[in-house]
Amino acid sequence: MKVLFTSLAHHTHYYPLVPLAWALRTAGHEVRIASQPELTDVITGTGLTAVPVEWSLGALEDLGLLGTLHDEASAHVQGFDYAARGDHPWTYEQLLALENIMVPTLYGALNNDTMVDALVDFARSWQPDLVVWETFTLAGAITARVTGAAHCRLVSGPDVSVRARKEFLRLAAEQEPEHREDPTAEWLERTLRRLGCDAGFGEDLVTGQWTVNTTPPSTQLDLDLPTVQVRHVAYNGPAVVPEWLRSDPGRSRVCVTLGSSASDVGVDMAELLAHLAELDAEIVATVDEATREAAADLPDNVRMVDFVPLNDLLPTCDAVVHHGGVGTKATAELHAVPQLILAFGWDTAVMGRGLEDIGAGLCVPSDGLLPDVLRKQVQRLITEPSFARGARRLQEELLAVPSPNEVVPVLERLVAEHRGGPGARRAAHGTNGSVHDRG
Repeated sequence: MKVLFTSLAHHTHYYPLVPLAWALRTAGHEVRIASQPELTDVITGTGLTAVPVEWSLGALEDLGLLGTLHDEASAHVQGFDYAARGDHPWTYEQLLALENIMVPTLYGALNNDTMVDALVDFARSWQPDLVVWETFTLAGAITARVTGAAHCRLVSGPDVSVRARKEFLRLAAEQEPEHREDPTAEWLERTLRRLGCDAGFGEDLVTGQWTVNTTPPSTQLDLDLPTVQVRHVAYNGPAVVPEWLRSDPGRSRVCVTLGSSASDVGVDMAELLAHLAELDAEIVATVDEATREAAADLPDNVRMVDFVPLNDLLPTCDAVVHHGGVGTKATAELHAVPQLILAFGWDTAVMGRGLEDIGAGLCVPSDGLLPDVLRKQVQRLITEPSFARGARRLQEELLAVPSPNEVVPVLERLVAEHRGGPGARRAAHGTNGSVHDRG
């Protein structure tokens, strides 16, 4: 079959797709990866075939007022309390405001008409059987609906946006009909009509016909969605193991990485490293040149590098301090490394709270962070055995999940069930895909 993957043009969104894409490719299926031209070299660098699709907005700094609105809206979406439950539940007004902001400035901007049209044009000529889309590229779901392909959403972190939407729909149903709005449905319905698609909006355009989830089951939110579990396989991009990593440091090792979100986290990395240097441990930190210069006089137990493959570094570590990046978190889980998450927005507080509940790590808000407090928390991770035990439990759970290669037959059966066309619908009656409902 033909499988089209879609991704936002950033390697952190694309890399989680690579293991499944290669599993399908090595099973004999044709695979294409569609994204904006900025990602083309990254895609081809993974050995897969890229399909560049244009994106009309251009650089945000060149957009004037629209760029300013996008930045301000992104800050609101990032800072939304996705962890709100219990004593502080969401209100309908809060969730409606979130929808009204997310649709034009996030979903609509990242999946604008130019990008959607280019993706649909390619799919109409190539005719994929399956579209796999990561959570920010709803253009993949639109394309599947227009062309009759089956489609699924790949989730590699807490599914906070869908949880917020499900609660929004529940609260909307309690409102008087004249007070109900659904900005997401209206945008998607309007886009389908513009593309000449008679099939209207369905909630699967937000959730996928099924979800492929690469996170350990115990860390997932209870959303009652058809889900195919697949084991996370670490992929860090092109990498070389440095010589210093091939020998035992002789003491505890702690990885500190804030990834591409360092500016969002709002932490003074040089100050943070100065406090962590007081630990009886080797501190390995991924930093930029400015931080390297600011922290040039730190003790020898602090090793600053521009990049090191986490799949090779983390097995040698006793703890990792990070920003809640899904790749970092998943790789730490795979290698049973206790984690400390600096929660700064988006889904990071939900991630951190989940790790604390499981006993595999700790969470500290980055806002107003006191480096001395952080040092004490890291000291706990490397000295209290309970965190290592919790991390091993999470690792065992993850390793029990089927690998990408093992779920390919499941995906094949689900495609036969869901793709459009009378022949496909007749074939679906004989399928038995091992998809389950999380509930």
